[in-house]
Amino acid sequence: MFLFPAIDLKDGACVRLKLGLMEESTVFNTDPGAQARDFAAQGAEWIHVVDLNGAFAGKPVNGAAVDSILKSVSVPVQLGGGIREMATIEDWLARGIRRVILGTVALKNPALVKEACRRFPGRVAVGIDAKGGKVAVEGWAETSDLTVLELARKFEDCGVAALIYTDIDRDGVLAGPNVAATAALADAISIPVIASGGVSSLDDLRALKAYPRLEGVISGRAIYDGRIDVAQAIALLKA
Repeated sequence: MFLFPAIDLKDGACVRLKLGLMEESTVFNTDPGAQARDFAAQGAEWIHVVDLNGAFAGKPVNGAAVDSILKSVSVPVQLGGGIREMATIEDWLARGIRRVILGTVALKNPALVKEACRRFPGRVAVGIDAKGGKVAVEGWAETSDLTVLELARKFEDCGVAALIYTDIDRDGVLAGPNVAATAALADAISIPVIASGGVSSLDDLRALKAYPRLEGVISGRAIYDGRIDVAQAIALLKA
């Protein structure tokens, strides 16, 4: 199981949101490239990046910050936020992003996701963010009537590399991950699932590790707060 240390970008800085609210953000580092180097130095095999401004704007906003991350590390980077068109997917992959994460467009234009998977095998993930069990989009500002599983099943057998499941109600508040819902999703679909939201301790990682069908776990605030040591977490997940 992989640990994906998270870099959430707002106005060029590394931040964490509380419950997905842009006005509830805390700045942890003003140098995204340096933050990425620190994660890589601690043994991170992937880095998870989100363009928060882009998620609300519907187009990339923090391109310079993402470029600084790509120039600073050699480990693969996955990126989500504001990726709504094929041209944007092509651009990010050409610039060095290993895997793009499609969220809002997965709900609103699933055909684009399937076409991207066909054109770029292994380089497209789907991000499903849930609020009250229903899919949230547009930077979590809108909630749909579709359940997480209903959306996930639309992408079975089309080549999605991973499905990133975030429980918004637990994101950024260190309340612990929604282990039951995450495990149930992983058991219900064939796409590898990455857990996100609420991870606050090594015990949370142990709880998730008990489900071998999970590909990995994303952690942000708990790392920045010092509750989780990246090197220790990786050792635990690899043991």
